[in-house]
Amino acid sequence: MVWGLVAAATIGFGFVLATSDRAEALTGEVDGRLTAATLNAGFAARTVEVQGATPSSRAAILAAAGVRPGDPMLTLDLAALRGRVEGVGTVDRVRVVRLLPDTLVISVTERPRLAVWQRGAVLSVIDPTGRVIREASAADFPNLPLVVGVGAETGATAMLEQIARRPRLSAQVEALVRVDGRRWDLRMKQGGLIQLPAEQPEAALIRLDTLDRGSRLLELGFARVDLRNPEVVSVRPRDAEGAVGPAYSPPDPAILAAAAEAAGG
Repeated sequence: MVWGLVAAATIGFGFVLATSDRAEALTGEVDGRLTAATLNAGFAARTVEVQGATPSSRAAILAAAGVRPGDPMLTLDLAALRGRVEGVGTVDRVRVVRLLPDTLVISVTERPRLAVWQRGAVLSVIDPTGRVIREASAADFPNLPLVVGVGAETGATAMLEQIARRPRLSAQVEALVRVDGRRWDLRMKQGGLIQLPAEQPEAALIRLDTLDRGSRLLELGFARVDLRNPEVVSVRPRDAEGAVGPAYSPPDPAILAAAAEAAGG
């Protein structure tokens, strides 16, 4: 059918011994006739399907693709289109399929989202390598872990994996705060603080597991658990009346930013 359209578009053109200018004009006229013929035959873009993208990414992908209703399907440059979509920050891999007569399918694999990273008042979504996913809004991912402070983006993957292996701990951690670019503090939803050492934090978490099994520490709550000294575990209980802190509410960015700077004290 396509070759028939080409023949119809070029019929009437005889053999031409052309100069370069005339050859260019002739080529343009042939291209124009071919495009018109394919559009008349129904080969025009009507539907662009985006598969594998989250709702927050779909608009950016469509904008990068740049396909408008009525664009000729047969002359779409799929390689160039794929390159534009790959430039969207949320996208890892892209496959583009042309379904004639009028549908284009853009199938994407998005970059995994690891956490929301806070530095100062800025909240960004990061992938497991620590790269910021520009087009992803932190407000759209309230269930992602929160990591706070300079350097938190590059070291978060390993620590989040360690915490994920401990469901009781994971369920109570509010934020991971990077301290001095060396170590982590775990801020708990009930207001407590767990201070981890710069070296061998996994060993410190194992000590915490042992303490929790023996005394139900995570269940009963605490003000502070200091695990920075590998020889000593220091636990500061909550106030003498055993009162539990205020009910959990979303973290105040200003408070968490200050915590990132002062948590080592």
